[in-house]
Amino acid sequence: MVRMSDVVRGIVRDRPAETGRDAPAPVAPPPPPPPPPRPRPVAEAPRPAPPAPVAEPRAVEPRAVEPGPSLDTLPIDPAPASESAEPLFAELQLFLARVRELIRTGDALPWPELEALIERCAVSLEASSELFWLTNNTVAIGGVDYLAFHQARVAVLAMTIGASVAYDRPRRVQLGQAGSLIDVGLWQLPEGLLRRLDALSTDEQAQYRSHPRLSVELIRRWSPPREGLVEAVLQHHEREQGQGFPQGLHGAVSQDAKILGLDDTYTGLTMPPAPRPRLRPHEAIREIVRSKHEAFSSQLVKALLSEISVFPPGTLVRLNTGEVGRVTAVNRHHPLRPRVEIVADGKGQRLVSPKSTDLAEAPFLYITGAVAEAGR
Repeated sequence: MVRMSDVVRGIVRDRPAETGRDAPAPVAPPPPPPPPPRPRPVAEAPRPAPPAPVAEPRAVEPRAVEPGPSLDTLPIDPAPASESAEPLFAELQLFLARVRELIRTGDALPWPELEALIERCAVSLEASSELFWLTNNTVAIGGVDYLAFHQARVAVLAMTIGASVAYDRPRRVQLGQAGSLIDVGLWQLPEGLLRRLDALSTDEQAQYRSHPRLSVELIRRWSPPREGLVEAVLQHHEREQGQGFPQGLHGAVSQDAKILGLDDTYTGLTMPPAPRPRLRPHEAIREIVRSKHEAFSSQLVKALLSEISVFPPGTLVRLNTGEVGRVTAVNRHHPLRPRVEIVADGKGQRLVSPKSTDLAEAPFLYITGAVAEAGR
């Protein structure tokens, strides 16, 4: 029942629910959520074994290092010195003087001894140019005849030129052996022939031209170790254009024979037998170049020039300034521009302190010619 007072005051009271009438059925509360699934038991991983106790590192006492030998106490092997040139060249001359005696007695030539001697010369030439310059500027030792001296010079010079044209040592040694026996046949001819080669009679000329064959006959009698040696000796007077002897070959001359022929000519011009006049190295080169009869290979002449030099050490020369100097070293790439020690000024006055000049590095200085020793 609603009271008027409640209406006036705006209060509405709930009516009590009537049972049995159209009252809605009470709504059942929602069921509680199912409990979360229990996690499946997981096997526990084995616990790692506790680390083994690490022993504390013990202090290691540094080992005493034994001091090595000092540089002052080390045995230092000196570089092998090249054999002295003067006694070596003397030994070669004496050996060849013995060869002349072997010809007289008919005994065999000791090839192993000759080869060992030439090998030593080759080693010496590889180490320094001392043997070459000694050979180029010396005279025969006492008791040695001219041919022994001449052939010794040819042997050394031939090996030098052989090195310039890229011969290996075995080939240079063979070339040196051939050079040392190049004129053994001349020992069977009258000695006077060599002293007057420019004035021989027809018969004497024929005798002289036979000496390559005579040399080969002797060498074959001694059973040479290599045939190339024999061929070089036989052909050393042959020339490319057929103007040589004894066979008059045309273009079939071996390279070794060409080298020996050039060296034989050069040594004969610079150190001829008395009383023939001696030419200086640069004069001999000029003569060889101008000689149409010889007509040597330009390659070999250049090789000879590069080794000999137009102005070898010791030559007095005059410069374009009038100064006089002495050649002290050869420039192989510029043979006409050696190193010189200037000893006199342009007025001919000797300098108190000579000065050294490398003409290869002084383009405005050049040599005008050689000076005789008396012209100093």
